[in-house]
Amino acid sequence: MIALNSVHKIFNKGKASAVTAINNLSLNINSGEFVIIIGANGSGKTTLLNLVAGSIYADEGTIQIGGNDVTRMADHQRSKWVARVFQNPLSGTAPDLSIIDNFRLAAIRTKHKRFSVGVNADFREKVKEHITTLGMGLENKLEQPMGTLSGGQRQALTLLMSVMDSCKVLLLDEPTAALDPRSAEVVMRTADKLIHDFNLTAILITHNLKDAFQYGTRLIQMNEGNTLRDISAEDKKALTQNDIFNWFS
Repeated sequence: MIALNSVHKIFNKGKASAVTAINNLSLNINSGEFVIIIGANGSGKTTLLNLVAGSIYADEGTIQIGGNDVTRMADHQRSKWVARVFQNPLSGTAPDLSIIDNFRLAAIRTKHKRFSVGVNADFREKVKEHITTLGMGLENKLEQPMGTLSGGQRQALTLLMSVMDSCKVLLLDEPTAALDPRSAEVVMRTADKLIHDFNLTAILITHNLKDAFQYGTRLIQMNEGNTLRDISAEDKKALTQNDIFNWFS
């Protein structure tokens, strides 16, 4: 589903402050895999996610998504396949619009700019059914402005909105970093369920080693812009939480 071939990315190229963020990285992620990426600050995790999303371009190498060469495609061009949830709960939603209107915007995210989705009874019922699965009681508050919700509620709804269209790849950029433990647990459980139910290919960047141990079908540790460890699903089952902690000791 996702293939990076000999990808290289340098920031401030040609200057004394140049930084090699991704160093000749080749990586293949199969359809339906839930890949957890961990690593110290500056190891290249976020740069990798930005390259897949199209927020930045590689200096060298190629990137494919679903067999399509997206190396020089902008992020909005990749949105037909890729959805992203950011660390900040305020990102990805319109705070002044209601919950239902935010879902409407999400539903037309990948459509032609002249295409519109009406908030009719069928659409409202579909959204309500999705939100009910969260167990937050928000299904009866569809007219409530998004900006009045807690960070955890917004992140959970953002996850739901990301699968309202035909997205195949879900990028999770430390989605629980700004949340309290209880909200973070709800968001991670929601993400795991959606990835499984919709057979999504997913990448999660996290500093939470407990989540890295508990979730995902594959675990990658990055260092200096490349993979230091790449643990398969079978090998990940044999890991203990202390094993992962010890990688950083």
